Amino acid sequence: MADTYDLIIIGGGPAGIAAGIYGARKALKILLLTKDFIGQTGKTAWVENYPGFLEISGSDLMGKFKEHLQKFPVEIKEGEKVKSLVKKESVFEIGLENNGKYLGQAVIVAGGRKPRLLNIPGEAEFSNKGVSYCSICDAPLFKNKEVVVVGGGNAGFEAAIDLLPYAQRISILEIGAKVIADEMSQRKVEGSGRVEIILEAKALEIKGKKFVEGLIYQNLKSGEVRELSVQGIFVQIGSLPMVEFLKDSNLVEFNQSGEIVVDPKTGATRTAGLFAAGDTTDVKYKQIGVAVGEGIKAALSAHEHLQRQ
Repeated sequence: MADTYDLIIIGGGPAGIAAGIYGARKALKILLLTKDFIGQTGKTAWVENYPGFLEISGSDLMGKFKEHLQKFPVEIKEGEKVKSLVKKESVFEIGLENNGKYLGQAVIVAGGRKPRLLNIPGEAEFSNKGVSYCSICDAPLFKNKEVVVVGGGNAGFEAAIDLLPYAQRISILEIGAKVIADEMSQRKVEGSGRVEIILEAKALEIKGKKFVEGLIYQNLKSGEVRELSVQGIFVQIGSLPMVEFLKDSNLVEFNQSGEIVVDPKTGATRTAGLFAAGDTTDVKYKQIGVAVGEGIKAALSAHEHLQRQ
């Protein structure tokens, strides 16, 4: 069993890294647990709205964040997945999937989000066989192929932009009556002349033999069922907070979207000493800059909590 840390941070995204930097500047003994330093930001092709960088790839931005963190005395355990979190008197015990355990007087949950699944026949069967959730990772595999992006929000249009240099033809399938992506992304896609946008369309089934060969969908207006002949399907229908290890703990309150409810002033949960930050929480805007600020807020709040003990 390791020594007790002042603060344990779960997550290596923008919120977790910012919390680590600010916590270290308060001279706290900190452990940061993370599966990796990639997350959603690291899978973003280009970031154009983070102050100080006119244009930078998501992976490069995460690299700079990590480099900044490593200048401080924060103990980092990469490749770790948290399985459980319990509070024993005034100390939190974190259990890992590899059966490791760590103790902390305060905890910040900043684990980010994971892709929301379609949950239709063929999705699991053809995962990594034509079905992808990361366009920046897999776009080069679909050179001269026909692909469909499911989801007409910002993520869907960004995926289409990632695919433009490679795919022969791109369709965007949107369940609503209109797309909701930013105007700039819409202009980039529409200006290409190679993207078809299909509205009021619901994905029903993924077809194929060894690899993806088609997507069956229903036109919600007419009820007609159609099939797109494609070799790639990029699912971009939102994301879910990575909070499975908290579901049965009764330590936090969840909203209807499964996000951790926090005090907007402090990042505190309903359990003393337990804080949350970034996209796992009910904070409205899921943006890199917002996550950084929320991580800072949680770290400063954790420091105040520890001073009162």
